[in-house]
Amino acid sequence: MDYSKSGNPKTGGRKPRHAEHNAPGSRKNPFGQRPDKAELVARLKAAAEKKKDA
Repeated sequence: MDYSKSGNPKTGGRKPRHAEHNAPGSRKNPFGQRPDKAELVARLKAAAEKKKDA
């Protein structure tokens, strides 16, 4: 007898329970509008300077 086919079907185990509100490609964050790395580095450097001064 093939016991692997008995019982209830397994549900999606590693599937997220909800969609992120700001996932890339969604209405709030459409594709093509991701900030480039230079802006990120500039923001991080400004935050580091502000933290160092304080």
